[in-house]
Amino acid sequence: MRKTRTPPRVLVVEDEPEIAALIAYQLTREGYRVETALHGATGLDALHRDLPDLLVLDRMLPEISGDDVLKALRGDPATEAVPVLILTAKKDEADRIQGLELGADDYLTKPFSPRELVLRVDAILRRTRAARGAASGGGPILHAGPLRLDAGAHFVTLEDEEVRLTPTEFRLLRTLMERRGRTQSRRQLLTEAWDVDPVAARRMHTRTVDMHVRRLRGKLGPVGDWIETVRGFGYRFQKPGA
Repeated sequence: MRKTRTPPRVLVVEDEPEIAALIAYQLTREGYRVETALHGATGLDALHRDLPDLLVLDRMLPEISGDDVLKALRGDPATEAVPVLILTAKKDEADRIQGLELGADDYLTKPFSPRELVLRVDAILRRTRAARGAASGGGPILHAGPLRLDAGAHFVTLEDEEVRLTPTEFRLLRTLMERRGRTQSRRQLLTEAWDVDPVAARRMHTRTVDMHVRRLRGKLGPVGDWIETVRGFGYRFQKPGA
């Protein structure tokens, strides 16, 4: 008898009850298990009580903001790998980008289409499952100087010290290292590292890639400079002298 896979669990932290209920309704219809929290503090409690497969997080929360929740989540080894979709009512590009800089995997502006939210959640979890599948099935080990990426173990080290990356940052680094010396456009990286189909990639903001590259460079220290910007086109991983 085949085992039935447990549906993914999504935690929604949103202070407007009507919006939280709408999100929960849409995701439940699609087969997800959903828990909601109306405050940042209760959201953090729920995160540590039962780790979700994905967090849908509003940025504008009372008392503890969504940004502070995201910082706490990314700063804790127990929760740092949880994928995050942020919701924001701020439409300025700088405000949207700030959430990505803090470590979110994707964002959606309010008001949003419930169907688009479901598609974004599906896409993030599909990427997460693919990464876990690669980790369980083995994979190549990529080297560049003191940098080592083990695709099978989903593990990155620099000078033999672990570099903690989010799933999106890991996929981005792997894509660039596998294509070392070859320039990748932002659209190509959205398609490969984000697992977005080419049509959808044309609709997404390419600054999403820029912000994740910035965070990745910061975590890699001096080696981060090996991710070169090719002005007007994209990025290339190139070890100096190679």
